[in-house]
Amino acid sequence: MTDVLRRGRVSLAFGFLVQGVAFALLVTRIPAIQSRYGVSDALLPVFLAAVPVLAGIGSVATERWVRRVPASRVLRWSQPVVLLALLGVGAGERMAGLAVSLAVFGLAVGALDASMNMLGVSLQRAYGRSIMLGFHAAYSLGGIAGASLAWVGAHWQSALWVSYLPVVLVLMPAVLVGSRWYVDGEGGGHDGVGAADAPVVREAGKAGGAGGGVSSQLLLPLCVVMTVAYIGDSTVSNWSAKYLQDVLGSSEQLATVPYNVYMVTTLLGRTLGDFGVRRFGAVVVVRAGALVAAAGFAVVAGAPGAWVGMLGFTLLGLGLCVLVPQTFAAAGRRAFAQGGPGASDAAVARLNVFNYVGFLIGSPLVGALGDAWSYRGAMLVPMVLVLVTLVYARSFAPESDRYGGGHERPHTADVGRGSNGL
Repeated sequence: MTDVLRRGRVSLAFGFLVQGVAFALLVTRIPAIQSRYGVSDALLPVFLAAVPVLAGIGSVATERWVRRVPASRVLRWSQPVVLLALLGVGAGERMAGLAVSLAVFGLAVGALDASMNMLGVSLQRAYGRSIMLGFHAAYSLGGIAGASLAWVGAHWQSALWVSYLPVVLVLMPAVLVGSRWYVDGEGGGHDGVGAADAPVVREAGKAGGAGGGVSSQLLLPLCVVMTVAYIGDSTVSNWSAKYLQDVLGSSEQLATVPYNVYMVTTLLGRTLGDFGVRRFGAVVVVRAGALVAAAGFAVVAGAPGAWVGMLGFTLLGLGLCVLVPQTFAAAGRRAFAQGGPGASDAAVARLNVFNYVGFLIGSPLVGALGDAWSYRGAMLVPMVLVLVTLVYARSFAPESDRYGGGHERPHTADVGRGSNGL
């Protein structure tokens, strides 16, 4: 494997980690943000819903931008904007300032998520084996770090800007330096990687810019899987603490544990998941993930007490963690076979929108069902939805990139141009 690809993989993983830190610092300090700006309980859902809506707009815009500029450039400049917007949320004083900061954060996060996953998909294609789960493991690790930093800030009752400023001062120069080694899917790096040294990630003969050949029929099953995966994820992030305390009778302190357990098991599952894909193939891993996640929801719904409920959230982390990375990988792979690198980028950007669709649906859905019916019954709905993944599991099978066991192989044109080829 060329040094260019190795550096590109490490720098992109660091970008995923930074994104995990930034997002966790925002969502785990929502009560403090609400208190600082005097946002009412009625108005808070509007602010929270605006972020994923604007992120979807940013993702759609990125599909257009990458036809003209490399995805690495979009990522390089969207990441500092996310960090500055986070600082703006912590340092502002008026509600109008909060609205502007959250709007900028949402738009930049959409561009960031889309461009990060575009580069991840193209790097996996160049490697010829599953590495996508590793990038999302870095995101999970960043989320754990961000949540831990938020806990420290809350424990010491620090002002938001005091919690955010050191993180931004450390991470912003780091991501700008690291972005020099990003590797684009058009066959070259960015800022310091010359064309003669760069890996060729596109397949010979494939057109790369327009991305107009991506069909809705190709993406629809994967959009469904992405949506139900994020419905499950948002159910855990928004309702695990309340469920454990109000339904299973845990203490307030113990109620904070399930989400941390979920994040740790997500990190563990993603760290090991690439090995599973290489050994058994993506279809088997996705089916297993869906079944484990469904079992997790069933355990949560039927749990007699807090500790059994904790076991259910542990299973949820192990099951749901594989679905999103593999959905991005499958979309990029199928679109690339149909229309080349440009089609792959377009597919990733469009699929990324359903990340936010699932997030918007999940929390209100469980809340409405819990109020109208019961929270135990509400947990069965995402259980049924995640089982829909089994219907579409064959969409994750490699097509032209398949050995007999369903493993990926590199395209012949994915070999580096220099003496350090694959």
